[in-house]
Amino acid sequence: MTADRTLGNVIVTGGASGLGAAVARAVRDGGGRPLVLDLDVSAADVPDAFPIDVSDTRATEALVADLAERHGGLDAVVTAAGVDRPAPLEALPGEDWERIVAVNLFGTAAVVRAALPALTASHGRVVAVASSLALRAFGDATAYCASKFGVVGFARALAAETKGRLGVTTVFPAGMRTRFFDGRDEQYKPGPDANLIDPGHVADAIVFALRQPAGVEIRELVMCPEDEPSWP
Repeated sequence: MTADRTLGNVIVTGGASGLGAAVARAVRDGGGRPLVLDLDVSAADVPDAFPIDVSDTRATEALVADLAERHGGLDAVVTAAGVDRPAPLEALPGEDWERIVAVNLFGTAAVVRAALPALTASHGRVVAVASSLALRAFGDATAYCASKFGVVGFARALAAETKGRLGVTTVFPAGMRTRFFDGRDEQYKPGPDANLIDPGHVADAIVFALRQPAGVEIRELVMCPEDEPSWP
């Protein structure tokens, strides 16, 4: 039987809250070293946390390269940073629309691009966090859907480009019990009877993907309630 991989050094974007924080804890509890990147790291509950706006792609690339050198390499990247502001297209200012895409898609690409030399050296893994809204589009979510559909295209192309050199997994979580919905207009918040999933379960699945032995890949993983309307 082939042994599971050890976790090692794992960059987790958005790792100070929500799904990212759950992933950071799961990596830590599994014996790995989470390296958290987030806009605000004051609430991070792991020691290695670094403030960065991943939409500032050049600064993000520099930080990732520095972390790889400082920690003697990288074993994985999990791109959990994500933002949204639901609104009709004509009601959402252009700068807000573009920031959603910049964080969710451009930030994902920047982190992976900068980590690629270290991940290739370790035959490491990338876990790109998409969304169930990367599988089915909804109104008032043009920026979020565009960015998450883009993450899927990016991850699939990356998997084709790097096969045999590193692993790439795309995770499609449905709505989770996090603070992601805070600050939204009431019409865009989940109702009291909304069936949301525990981010810890998604984090455990991500760690499961990271632990797969060499030569075995989980390419895509959908996690949702059994009555999730956006799947299939």
